[in-house]
Amino acid sequence: MLAETPPSRPRPLTRDDCRALEAAGLLDLERHELVDGYLIRKKPKLPLHSVALLLLGEWLREVFGPLHVEQGATIDPGPTLNATNWPDPGAIVLRRSALEFRNEHPSPPDLLLVAEVSAITQDLDLGAKAALYASAGIPEYWVLDLTANRIVVHRDPIGERYNSIVAYDADEAVTPLAAESASIRLNDLAS
Repeated sequence: MLAETPPSRPRPLTRDDCRALEAAGLLDLERHELVDGYLIRKKPKLPLHSVALLLLGEWLREVFGPLHVEQGATIDPGPTLNATNWPDPGAIVLRRSALEFRNEHPSPPDLLLVAEVSAITQDLDLGAKAALYASAGIPEYWVLDLTANRIVVHRDPIGERYNSIVAYDADEAVTPLAAESASIRLNDLAS
């Protein structure tokens, strides 16, 4: 009797694989993200998503200063996660000026807050990306879940998860850990 061979799993893609695919003209990295070795095609943004992201970025710049907030910037999740991850969050808040990152991507010690605006990617943003950002030790991660009309705030990373996950309704104020005198409601961003 022959034993069945278990189905083979493709090996996870790496950053180097993505660079090689892009160099060969087979991949546009501006339209994809690499999360846990999987190449994820970015979805077209719905108008509500674009407006919420724009308003979130403006509010974060008012709170933290224009040189401490970036939108659509790739981050470096750290040495142990680097090879198979190349995330591109909606917005990030930096401890130092963005001008200091001319030759490198910000890494977890450089980040105060990472945010995603989610209109059709909730499973990814609340699942794999939350686990990735927790594993990287990012202290605070927000998901503006436009479908469920809430902001899901992740804090206190431990291993591959956040110890504190709180969902705020659209009319409830959320305050960033790094700016305790500022607060925002989803209704201010997506109404």
